[in-house]
Amino acid sequence: MPNDTPTPSFRTLGIVGTGAMGRGIAQIAAQAGLTVYLHDLREGAVTEARDFIGGMWSRGVQKQRLSETEAERYRASLREASTLADLAGCDIVIEAIVEKLEAKQALFQQLEEILDDRAVLATNTSSLSVTAIAASCRRPERVIGFHFFNPVPLMKIVEVIPGLRTDADVAERVEALGRAMGHFTARTTDTPGFLVNHAGRAFGTEALRILGESVADHATIDRILVDQGGFRMGPFSLLDLTGLDVSHAVMESIYHQYYEEPRFRPSPLTRQRLTAGLLGRKSGEGFYRYVEGKPQLPAEPPLPQAAPRPVWIGTEDDEARRQLSELTTEAGWPLESSAAPSAEALCLVAPLGEDATACALRLGLPAERCVAVDLLAGLDRRRTLMTTPATQADYRNAAMALLGHDGTPVSAIGDSNGFVLQRVVACIVNVGCEIAQQGVAVPHTIDRAVELGLGYPHGPLAMGDHYGSRRILTILDNLLAATGDPRYRASPWLRRRATLGLPLTAA
Repeated sequence: MPNDTPTPSFRTLGIVGTGAMGRGIAQIAAQAGLTVYLHDLREGAVTEARDFIGGMWSRGVQKQRLSETEAERYRASLREASTLADLAGCDIVIEAIVEKLEAKQALFQQLEEILDDRAVLATNTSSLSVTAIAASCRRPERVIGFHFFNPVPLMKIVEVIPGLRTDADVAERVEALGRAMGHFTARTTDTPGFLVNHAGRAFGTEALRILGESVADHATIDRILVDQGGFRMGPFSLLDLTGLDVSHAVMESIYHQYYEEPRFRPSPLTRQRLTAGLLGRKSGEGFYRYVEGKPQLPAEPPLPQAAPRPVWIGTEDDEARRQLSELTTEAGWPLESSAAPSAEALCLVAPLGEDATACALRLGLPAERCVAVDLLAGLDRRRTLMTTPATQADYRNAAMALLGHDGTPVSAIGDSNGFVLQRVVACIVNVGCEIAQQGVAVPHTIDRAVELGLGYPHGPLAMGDHYGSRRILTILDNLLAATGDPRYRASPWLRRRATLGLPLTAA
């Protein structure tokens, strides 16, 4: 819990707003050696905050994460500011109040009348423009965004967001403060959603689009992205955890702030569910129903039984052919090697960004016997197949039995350009590439911030390199060609590097 990083030029820090965010910031600031003054308009709020934070330190002592002497020193550094005037001696004041532009502007105008001209005004806003907050200030050059994530002590990342008129020295000093607090400091430009919320748009919005197209139900989508994609939590579990009252507002805010950029288009599904009060865990029901805080997950249907039948593999990709051939051989099913399938063969294909129908037609295969398998992440974990509208049930069942012969779970979905994993991963990578293209942050910062802030298995640029940037580009190009939807247009950052064979992390 203690931090040994040298304390930067700030010695005394004020916090306005002692809710969850304010408390978390106060805790790590005290641990970094600063004297912290807490102010809140609600009577008794500061006392509650100090008691809560002190309790965290007491538990730290019990678990031998810090000594009683350290805990006492930290407690002594937390002080109450009964009025805003009590913050007059602070080197920096962080506001963690309601997310409304007018309220933050009014607070900073008040603080400017109290603080020394050299003191820094920092906003913990998650979605408002730092430049807009600073615009009402007499000295906008000392206003900066300092955006933490909840719970602050555990989420080891803070975004440092200079406004258009913020002094470079202010940004450097605030970055040093974030590091002293033990957090990775992600320097980002003042754009809608900053870095982490901006990068997180694709995960939920594309999953909602897949759900809206009736490709798969929400539980199947979650299972695929957790098991195949390695994500810590599925998008619908995450929406339920965050709450649609929060998530939908962020979706709409970023979409409109980017002047209806198609990549960020929200789904009508969340607006409808929000209207119905299906917020998620906090309301007892969202995409899942909750009993005593635990989601009630639908059981996976058992895999069908099917007798072995000949298998013919249709793919131009040597690695895909190898994987499907090995699977078929291991299962003991006969594998055809002829140029065309026999009249009884199960035809397996492995498209990128295509649906099973288009792939079958392109290869001249009988759609009623054709099943597509997603090989983007290989076959080591959950396996996903999709069928054409013409695929016969016995061939679908045969494919499921083959894919699950060794006990690996199998998900069957409706025909979709890009399955589930391909679509979501390609959109995540594409948004990350566009963030790099816009110069919102440097590649290393983009990836590290997303790993820490969103818990993805890889940052978006590293994710593209992991799966292969050329494959990601193919998925997006095929999605765009099939749908005509500009949300799938590839970022120039992605196209140039994929074409040149350079890593997406190359600046």
